[in-house]
Amino acid sequence: MYFYRPTANNNGKKRGDDMALKHIGKQTAALTSPPSFAGHAAVAGTKESEGPLGDSFDFVSDDALFGCDTWEQAESAMVKKTLAIALDKARCAPSEIDYLFAGDLLDQCVGTTFGLRETGIPFFGVYGACSTMAESLALAAMLIDGGFASRTAAVTSSHFCSAERQFRMPLEYGGQRTPTAQWTATASGAAVLADTGEGPYITHVTAGRIVDAGIKDAANMGAAMAPAAYDTLKTHFEDTGRDPDWYDLVVTGDLGAVGSEILEDLFRQDGAALSHHRDCGVMLYDPQQQDVHAGGSGAGCSASVLCGHLLNGMRAGRWRRILFAATGALLSPTTTLQGESIPAICCAVSITV
Repeated sequence: MYFYRPTANNNGKKRGDDMALKHIGKQTAALTSPPSFAGHAAVAGTKESEGPLGDSFDFVSDDALFGCDTWEQAESAMVKKTLAIALDKARCAPSEIDYLFAGDLLDQCVGTTFGLRETGIPFFGVYGACSTMAESLALAAMLIDGGFASRTAAVTSSHFCSAERQFRMPLEYGGQRTPTAQWTATASGAAVLADTGEGPYITHVTAGRIVDAGIKDAANMGAAMAPAAYDTLKTHFEDTGRDPDWYDLVVTGDLGAVGSEILEDLFRQDGAALSHHRDCGVMLYDPQQQDVHAGGSGAGCSASVLCGHLLNGMRAGRWRRILFAATGALLSPTTTLQGESIPAICCAVSITV
């Protein structure tokens, strides 16, 4: 069995006892008072409900507009619905949430801000592209562990139609999609964290670094994001001294089929097979029955898979240890048109029961 060698705790720097205890290795925080998932919810559209994970969603809309007039309003309505269900399952009122971390793929996160503007919860807007759920959870968890809050929430979403309008072409254009392209999920995930509870718990957070592999093809996000996933996962294993097989699942999102193959090949070159690796973009849809090409993507893809299928499975005893590593492509339509490459990020959150 291959083990990564843990790196030094303090890299020769003087730190307080608490800091030295919580900050391990290069980029990982070990939470000494791990927050518990008090409630979580996943909401999706019709296409997502027709995939393998269809029974894991708390609510499915048969109307892509969610009863609204525009795609952006639809995403806001979806976000509002998801948080409401998560709060209800946590038996918690919005006024009892100390801080809310949330974001989406749209300019200035308007899907999130317009959807949650009436909650009255102190708000931190987060943008990590498709890595937003992991980043939001990481920040929400560390705030509780640091003693700054007793209850926090994390919400992330994406909508196929609003994302297509912003990043590609209007749907009416009918543009052709390449084999490496992925399908932006119409989905949302929300989680409420608390300083007490029966778990599952967030025990470690590994912040990612911006990694640019030089990929310029905006229709090949998997290839652009895989090196970032590799960098963060390898660092997590080094920082914690854990073998990849220590986890029941190492879940990425959303590399799709192409990015997943690249990631696993990078680890094979290290002599460390990711035998328990799954990708949310591959899990969400049926590639044989649903035309999604290389798989799913979008900030709501990994968020909904985590807050539905994965956390439900942990509560049912199917898995005890999951490393959730969401990946994001940090591009914009403008940078793509200017010929820039696509930087990527990956944030990892260790969840155990």
